Amino acid sequence: MNQRLIVAILVIAAAPVCVQAQKPTPVTKADAQNVLKIISGDKAKSQAYCEIAKLGDQMEQANEKRDSKKFDELARKMDELAKTLGAEYAALMDGLPDIDPGSEDGKEIASTFDELDKLCGR
Repeated sequence: MNQRLIVAILVIAAAPVCVQAQKPTPVTKADAQNVLKIISGDKAKSQAYCEIAKLGDQMEQANEKRDSKKFDELARKMDELAKTLGAEYAALMDGLPDIDPGSEDGKEIASTFDELDKLCGR
């Protein structure tokens, strides 16, 4: 799946969780690495992240079929799973829209998501 689409889906899924964040601050590679460490070190969080990735694939298919009902259902499931990943994940997702994907930080953060995807056999 396209990396930008994955990030966009994760941002959408994490939006309700991100409301809890007090003040958005710029995210860094260190933030992304911390989230990688947290998720990869916890089997339940790793499984939740991988399930989110699977739901993202299904959301992409629903979007292609213009099935908004299915898309919304999958988004709700994704939101619930995103809550289990913790405040650090929510803060990272909250800050992603402010990151230029073509910047050095953006590329480094994307590579961290690639590492997370490897946990899922992607």
